[in-house]
Amino acid sequence: MYVRTTEVQGDPGGIDDGLRIVREDVFPAVTAMDGCVGMSMLVDRESGRCIATTAWQSMDAMQASADAVLPLRERAVQALGSTGGGDVNQWEAAVVHRDHATPDGACARLTWLSGGQDMVDRCIDLYRMVILPQLQEMDGFCSGSLMVDRERGRAVGTTAFDSMEAVVRAREATAHIRERVVRELGATVDGLEEMEIAFAHLHVPEMA
Repeated sequence: MYVRTTEVQGDPGGIDDGLRIVREDVFPAVTAMDGCVGMSMLVDRESGRCIATTAWQSMDAMQASADAVLPLRERAVQALGSTGGGDVNQWEAAVVHRDHATPDGACARLTWLSGGQDMVDRCIDLYRMVILPQLQEMDGFCSGSLMVDRERGRAVGTTAFDSMEAVVRAREATAHIRERVVRELGATVDGLEEMEIAFAHLHVPEMA
């Protein structure tokens, strides 16, 4: 399974308009494309930052959709109040586990890592065997996933919780996990974000 992410720096005042366009226009059109298995969108209403994710059954299906999704992406970006085209990246879905569906008000913590190509397989093993079991024990845990870019030696871990309150409660515990990851992998934490799960219709199968 593979995913395409589009990171957009929008206008906080345009978030709701952008979400409406995603729900009414982008989502139906994208999920009708061959090989698409869903879409999600994370937002930070205070800063205006948004991350839209589409999931695909294969790399071929994802790459074949590139031209068709371009006008849809441009329309959503404009509705979000962004003057740029968005930062587009492609990832392999390495680990995916769901405890239960995300409710209204669910939020996620994203951790962006880099460390070279030789880090990726070690990161997958560490996430699967050590990190995910610890995340599952946290109050309000909904799901956890690890996406990797083998060529660029990058990874992003996303942990979904029932609410922002649960995200906050887990901060100290997840900080200890990050410290271990950095120490054992020799990785660099490139970013840490806490965002609202505004739209969640990804149907990536269990890959734990």
